[in-house]
Amino acid sequence: MRHRRIVLFGSLLAFGLTLSGCSTFDPTEWFNTKKPLPGERKEMFPGGVPGVPQGVPPELVQGYREAPEPVPEPLPMDKPKPKPKPKPKQAAAPTTAPGATLTVAPQQQQPAPTQSQTVFPDPPRR
Repeated sequence: MRHRRIVLFGSLLAFGLTLSGCSTFDPTEWFNTKKPLPGERKEMFPGGVPGVPQGVPPELVQGYREAPEPVPEPLPMDKPKPKPKPKPKQAAAPTTAPGATLTVAPQQQQPAPTQSQTVFPDPPRR
């Protein structure tokens, strides 16, 4: 029983002295076989990442109160102006020689377009 204590104390003392000789104690270095890449290391964004605020977000700070949303002002309601009535189109008077008689032909209606002639509007652009 006494020998166990002496062996335990001696091994702890030896381990402590061995460990004190190390500059850093990082057990992950013992099993790390990767070699770091050569070259100088520089920060990619020395002033911080653009567009990202630094520090703790205000929502996470104790006692934070959300700012009340401003109430939008009601828009003045104007009556819509009525559209002006289109003026009837007048045909230009044909020029005729003096003393000639003018004959007017009855207007003919154009036939409705068939399905193959139907024109579709262009789709909206995004």
